Order: sequence, then C-alpha cells, then structure tokens
Amino acid sequence: MATLLLKKSYQLSNLKEVTFKDLWGTRGVFTTMRMVGKPPKLILLKPHLENLIKSTKKYGIRKNNLKNIIKDLINKNSLYKGSDNLFRIALNKKLISVSIRKRPKPKSNFNLLLFKYKRVEPNYKNLYYKKILAKLSKVDSTKFDIALVANDKILETGTSNLVFVKNEKIFSPKKNCYFGNTLKFLSKKIKINFKDISIKSINDYDEIILIGSGKGVTSVSKIKDLKWKRRKNNCYTKLNKIYNSLV
Repeated sequence: MATLLLKKSYQLSNLKEVTFKDLWGTRGVFTTMRMVGKPPKLILLKPHLENLIKSTKKYGIRKNNLKNIIKDLINKNSLYKGSDNLFRIALNKKLISVSIRKRPKPKSNFNLLLFKYKRVEPNYKNLYYKKILAKLSKVDSTKFDIALVANDKILETGTSNLVFVKNEKIFSPKKNCYFGNTLKFLSKKIKINFKDISIKSINDYDEIILIGSGKGVTSVSKIKDLKWKRRKNNCYTKLNKIYNSLV
C-alpha cells in the first residue's frame, strides 16, 4: 500500500483525535477524492460529500451536522503535500479517519487482471475491501488494476468504473457496481449506455477505459487473460479532455 502523507482519526462522538485507524473491513463507508494544485482543490467535492452522507444513513452512522463536521475536517487537513494526491475520508459508527497519499499516475501500457469477485453491497462505497486490497497490494498500481468478474460479467475494477467502446458508442456495466462520481460527471457530458458486459463479448470492444478519482481517465492497453488488445484511442482522448476540465 502507498505511504500515507497524512493520517488522522477522530472519535465520532466528540471529535477528539485518537490513534489512526484506516477502518478497512469494518462496517462503514468511505470516499476518495483527487486533490490537485496549490492551494489544494478537491475534484468533485460536492457530489463526493453528498454520496458519503447518503451512504452513512444506509450504514446507521448518525451524527448531528455530520456534513459540516466532515467539511471542517477536510479544511483542517487539506495541507499542501504535493501537486497531485488522493484524499480519503472513512467513517464507521465510532471513528472518522482522514488520510492523504500520493496519486500513482497510470502508465500508457496499462493492464487489467481478472478477479472473480463481486463487492459486498456494490451500490455503496463501503469499507468491505480487504479481499480487493490484498489483490491490489501485489501489483504495481501505475500498470495494473483488477477487473471484478461475476457470473461471466465484468463489473468494475478494484478502484474504478469501467467503460467499453464499440463503433464509437460508449457502454458501462449497469448492475452490481458502484456508480462513481467521475462517471456521473462524464455521463452528463457525453452519452453512456448502461448494459451488462459479458466476458464473451469483450472482443467486440475497441477500447476499455477506467474512470475514477484515482485513475482519472485511463486507457487499458490489454487484458492478457482474455487476449484482448486496444484497437483505438478516440473515445479515451474525448473523455480525457472532458475530465481534464476539472483538474
């Protein structure tokens, strides 16, 4: 795992600072935002906070004025740690944890590895990530991500949403995956068709692209397990240009 540039935990009850815990594996939720520039700017902060608050209700995490408390913790901890980082907020019923780590920049020869796994309650960004983190810890995150597969359908990666391009049309899985904030933003700017993506159909697609806070817009070079290779780059260029308007 990446070295943390900042790590702090607070008791939810009284906001007293305590020993840091990452909270992975506990019943709770998290969100990760890209942090760029000086002074630091958190990309898509508003939708990230809205989704996080919505998820806390699902997981029974209750605290008066929670949104403003989280905003205050962000302001208190958004220290300048470099020009391109990832800012993570995680909560369970007892703790709020914040951390900053350097954003690994994906390389052009980016690969996907297949992993037969579906996230627990995948419509939510929950903290049940230990199996995924164990897999991700074994690969170079600038060159690899893991594509989650269930019932012969590709769902999402360990870090990102996926889009698939066929005849210049863009598709993304519609079930059993999280609809992330970066994908939501792009779907308002360009038409994305949501449908099941089967492994058998993978060679119909010219491009496969990761969409997320950490990966930004990243074009997949190949999926060795499926003998798939990138044939075009047109939609990647288009989506990347739209995404970079945020940065």
